[in-house]
Amino acid sequence: MSGRAEPTAGWGEAEQEYEDDVTGMATMGRLFEASVSRNREHPAQRYKGGVYNRSLVSAGVIDPASAGRYETLTYSEMQRVVHTLAAGVRDLGIEPGERIAVFADTRMEWAQVDFALLVAGAVVTTVYAESSPEQARFLLSDSSAVGVVVENEELLDRVLAVEDKLDLRFIVVMDELSRETKRDDVITLGELYRRGERISWPLQLETWLSSRSVDDLASIIYTSGTTGQPKGVALTHRNFRANINDIRKRLGPRPDKSPETFVINEATDTLSFLPLAHVFERTTGHFFLFASGGTVAYAESPDTVGEDLEKVEPDGMTSVPRVYERIYDSMHEQASGSRIKERVFNWALGVAREHSRRTEHGVFHRFKHALADRLVYSTVHEELGGNVEGFISGGGSLSMDLAELFDGMGLTIYEGYGLTEAAPVVSVNPIEEPRPGTLGLPLVGVEASLDRSQVGETQKRRTSGEIGELLVRGPNVTDGYWKDPHATEAAFTEDGWFRTGDIVELTDEGYLVFHDRLKQILVLSTGKNVAPVPIENAFATSDRIEQIMVIGDDEKFVSALIVPNFEGLRSWAQREQIQLPDRREELCHDNRVQQWIVEEVDEINQRFQPEERIKLFELVPERWTPKNDLLTPSLKKKRRNILQRYAERIDNIYSER
Repeated sequence: MSGRAEPTAGWGEAEQEYEDDVTGMATMGRLFEASVSRNREHPAQRYKGGVYNRSLVSAGVIDPASAGRYETLTYSEMQRVVHTLAAGVRDLGIEPGERIAVFADTRMEWAQVDFALLVAGAVVTTVYAESSPEQARFLLSDSSAVGVVVENEELLDRVLAVEDKLDLRFIVVMDELSRETKRDDVITLGELYRRGERISWPLQLETWLSSRSVDDLASIIYTSGTTGQPKGVALTHRNFRANINDIRKRLGPRPDKSPETFVINEATDTLSFLPLAHVFERTTGHFFLFASGGTVAYAESPDTVGEDLEKVEPDGMTSVPRVYERIYDSMHEQASGSRIKERVFNWALGVAREHSRRTEHGVFHRFKHALADRLVYSTVHEELGGNVEGFISGGGSLSMDLAELFDGMGLTIYEGYGLTEAAPVVSVNPIEEPRPGTLGLPLVGVEASLDRSQVGETQKRRTSGEIGELLVRGPNVTDGYWKDPHATEAAFTEDGWFRTGDIVELTDEGYLVFHDRLKQILVLSTGKNVAPVPIENAFATSDRIEQIMVIGDDEKFVSALIVPNFEGLRSWAQREQIQLPDRREELCHDNRVQQWIVEEVDEINQRFQPEERIKLFELVPERWTPKNDLLTPSLKKKRRNILQRYAERIDNIYSER
């Protein structure tokens, strides 16, 4: 093991020494209370009208919002909701440490329920909104949940379909019910609030908060299950609090930072749309934002992010690489209306890349960049709300090309790295010295090391620094998995380092560079090891390929499953006056379409070693999404599911050779 990274001098020293009113060590309930005391009349949440039939609105707890418009709750108003819901939960008979699940999409009520449960002393477990009845049964049963808060009747029905296999005492529904249930154990969130109003909770609040300590379990968050059955990661209040403290030290308003530096503080407005059931959004876009006194607006859905960005006008946003790829795709699609627009767009992107890579910018380059800003970048800024100072990326690997493009347009993406077991942030690029294409430096409270024993020669040849499996430890790292001692034992080294399962490079400056998941490394029948993620990332800015998965384990060569960019394909056919079939399945078998994709694959192949190049591919007609169970809720590929779905097409690739 080797390669312990240390922060650089200057800002690194200031980061280590920094403390303020936000940093400290207390439970998440105390964290919320302290933030409210500092930010009582400051906007806390913004919620959109016309999306949900909110029972809190029907009960007169919050004001209705007009369709398509945002209304605001201050911190004191949010606290009133949280406290009263906590009282309602206690009135249901919940004892400290009992598990209650939240089964809903990301929305204002998710955040309120989360804090209410934590203030009441419960342990919050999470269920992804896309979960089937059987998946929900597993998550609720495994965590021994005694209650569940669901979003609407659709998710209520999924729970009711398997309730005979569960031991639930109650089900709370965020939205209004359109049908009579005739059950005392099924109530709306509005009814839970009214129930809380009937007890004298102000006299009991301190007792509830004092019932939990920082070393008590705060949440069980289940891994997304990309490689098998989800595991419940047991995270304490200390795990979360330590991570929030370290993020604050890096991204907060330290006095050594210049006034124009991007920071996250009480003036920050952000847009939340990633799953709060996932630890990335829960910590960075929820706990950390509210601890910092920021304002969180909730998007209608991931599909309406573009519209919501224009309405909310956020300063920053936390997201995953796939969303930044979508933003780029949208930019490119708008520029593809004519050859002139497309040429100007591609020229401007070239200038952006050059700007990001240069350490010095001469007069001629500054002129080109200003012109590109006027013609292209300024429009992009406006479509993102006009106020964005920076993006945070995590939950997957961001391509270097995409990182440089956004950086060169003045929309720097500060990429980081984390995992559920680390609550979750391990590293993030410092605002003072970002390195596009890297995962940044480890946070000040996180130790990082490398185990080089399982790294292949191909990976070693592609790096200039040390490379190995990333090992981490620190107060943010879980003690283990819920009710799974064997998985816990396997996850740690004998001297207490957590094995991340990720192959990472450590640069001379201490920055981390992601290479691949250890379990996803393809071992060809020739004995060569191939990392699929760098190959897939090379297609991130392709205007011909929307999604790609590289395959080839136990085979002689690398191949791929590819989802074409069907919109781009139609535009190309129209420009070239080519008549194509209407059905996507037929398009995937059309020789002209396949040749269009071949040209792109051949160009990208030149960046890689011979054994890493895609020799054959199959086109597939459907996009991979969480709804068809081919992506996780955090938009990572479910590789095993994709392999199973397209087993016949994969056989076609390899049966011919």
